[in-house]
Amino acid sequence: MIIDFHTHVFPDELAPRAMAGLMSVVEGLYTPANDGTVKGLVDNMDAWGIDASVVMPVITKASQVRKTNEWVKSLCSDRIIAFGGIYPHGDTWKEDIDFVCGLGLKGLKFHAEYQDFILDSPEMLKIYDYALARGLILLHHGGFDPAYPPPFRSSPRMFKNVADAMRGGVIVAAHFGGHDQWDDVEKYLVGTGIYLDTSMGFPFFGDERFLRVAERHGTDKILFASDAPWSDARAEIARLKSLPLTPEEIDAILGGNARRILGL
Repeated sequence: MIIDFHTHVFPDELAPRAMAGLMSVVEGLYTPANDGTVKGLVDNMDAWGIDASVVMPVITKASQVRKTNEWVKSLCSDRIIAFGGIYPHGDTWKEDIDFVCGLGLKGLKFHAEYQDFILDSPEMLKIYDYALARGLILLHHGGFDPAYPPPFRSSPRMFKNVADAMRGGVIVAAHFGGHDQWDDVEKYLVGTGIYLDTSMGFPFFGDERFLRVAERHGTDKILFASDAPWSDARAEIARLKSLPLTPEEIDAILGGNARRILGL
C-alpha cells in the first residue's frame, strides 16, 4: 500500500484561481502535476499506483476554520484522508482543535510562513501540546517557500526545540525537515522523534544525503510524500525504489509508517 502523506487540493470553483496565483509565485521553479482539484489528484493516484493520499489544508483566516474543515471532512473516503487546520492567532484555538477532533480528522497542518508564526514560539508550543494531547498528528511546512524571503519562520533547529518541549505524540517536518536546510536537518533532527516527509525532496537533497539520513534517523520515521500538485509522485516513487534499501524499508517509507501513525 502506497500512501502520499502530504497533498493539497482546492474546491473545483476555486482551483483555477488558486493555481494561477501560486504559479505566479513559484515563477517556474516547480511544474504542477495536476490542476489542483480532487479529481486531478485522484487521477494521478490511479495512474501512479497510489492507494491513498493525505490532504493538507492551510488556513490563513479565522473565518476559514469551520468551512474549510467541514469541506476536507467531506472529501474523506477510502482514497482520501484529511487533516484539519486551525487559525493559530487569537483565543479560539482550543475550541478549533476540539472542532477538528469532533469531525474525526487525523491531524493538523501548519505553515509558519502563510500563517505568520514562529515555529517554536511559546504561544505555539501551548497549541501543539493541547493538539497532541487530543491525539492529533501535527504536520508542519519546513524551510524554504518561494513566496517568502528568509529568514524563515521554521528551521530544523526550531523543530528540535519543539520536539524537546513536547511530551510525546507525532510531529512531522515536511520537505525532509526543512527545504534547502539539509545540513541543519542532519545536525539537529537526525535521531530525534520528529518524522520527516519526503515532499519536494528527491530532486533537491540527493540520494547520498537521503541514505545517510535514513540510516542515522531510521526509516521508521520517514514518510513518502509529494506535496501534490507540486511534484511528480510517480518519479519520486521510482527514485525511492531504485535506492539500496531493503524491501521492508521501502515498504515502510511508502506506506507502512503512515498506516501505523494514522491507525489504519
